[in-house]
Amino acid sequence: MTTVDDGERLAAAVRQGQAERVRELLEAGGGPDALDARTGLPVLCSAIAAHDEPVAEVLVEYGADPLRRLPDGTTPLLRAVDTGSPWLMWAVFPEVVRRPGPAREELLARARHRARTGAEAELRRRTGLPGPAGRTRREDETGCWYEELALGGQTLCDGSLAILTGLEAKLRLRTPFPELLARALTHPDRNHRTWSESVTVLGGRLDDETWAEAWDLSRDPDPVNRLFAADVLLALVVGAPASARPQPFLGRARELLPWAERERDVPVLDVLLNALTWAEDLEPRGIGLRCAAHPDPRIRSWAPELLDADADGSLGPRSLAVLHDLVRDPDADVRARTCHWLEHHRGPEPGVGDALLELTHDERQLTRIHAVAGLAYRDDPRCVEAETRIGPVGPDLGEVEPPLLAVRYYQRRQEERAPDRHPTSDYPGRSIHPPGQE
Repeated sequence: MTTVDDGERLAAAVRQGQAERVRELLEAGGGPDALDARTGLPVLCSAIAAHDEPVAEVLVEYGADPLRRLPDGTTPLLRAVDTGSPWLMWAVFPEVVRRPGPAREELLARARHRARTGAEAELRRRTGLPGPAGRTRREDETGCWYEELALGGQTLCDGSLAILTGLEAKLRLRTPFPELLARALTHPDRNHRTWSESVTVLGGRLDDETWAEAWDLSRDPDPVNRLFAADVLLALVVGAPASARPQPFLGRARELLPWAERERDVPVLDVLLNALTWAEDLEPRGIGLRCAAHPDPRIRSWAPELLDADADGSLGPRSLAVLHDLVRDPDADVRARTCHWLEHHRGPEPGVGDALLELTHDERQLTRIHAVAGLAYRDDPRCVEAETRIGPVGPDLGEVEPPLLAVRYYQRRQEERAPDRHPTSDYPGRSIHPPGQE
């Protein structure tokens, strides 16, 4: 049984945003539906009002009821929708709402209303202030961005359209393509959550109708419309590679080549080239060479993956010459992307090792690390001397530990191939921390 003191401790932890403390109190028997004495409402409402997704998620995990009817007639779930934060809404979303019934219809109606109203208009209504609202750009863990709008001490997010789009898909409602395009165009940026939600929903359909609707926009005069279409086609091509779901459109990636050859808008072309790198049977048409000569570094970055190759995957003299030009590109990102491709290329061409060796002198330490690793993976003895050019590696680069150990494993392979040689198994390998930080 939860005591008053237990409830107060839980409410205090919720208000302070201490997700792990909340978990500890719930593990000890605290009631997830305890009331916050300051508001008279369940502590889940306090977490939602604070836009505290981690705390709200913990409370629901331990049994807090997002459908509990509150004195004003709302529920915690409806209040989460009102915040305009998709992450918060999904943190408290109960699967039972997917079933037909009043809760489902009420949720849909609320999401549609908030999507029509918009965050700033809702803030003006709540506060009675004319605005304008202050705007702060935030980024989520997936790399998408959104805005927090603040007015009169209240805060809402601009994700109401993303909430509606995701909710309709979750409830198996097929929103028309033109409607999802219109929603995306309210934030014409591939990295905005509203745009990406429309693309994700359409890409998840994996059907010919969606492919055709996107392809119909390939000659649209507005580059933003073409960008959306290219993004959807990329999503269809890629599918969900990390899951067991089939990728039925992977074989159609090559169909995007004619569009890519005529496209002049850089952001659109950037997406199309991404899709083409997934093509398994792209015929040699010189697109990689054209990419390498493009004035924009975003396009040049795709060149290594699109260079013409022989049937066995090896590169001819012309493609190798382009690679050597790319490792000297003035743009550091182009050199880094070229290095990444070379590091994982296993063809026999000796010119690849020479290109990697040149990259071991790059100004970026991360590029030097991967260039040295590429040499080691190819059993190129020059990797040992090249490793000395990496320099001290701080703890912020700990995630690249496998490439940092590549030379060590190269030396072990040499020992195994020549057991009569003096062993070097006591070679300690490179520390990923400077002296004194190990």
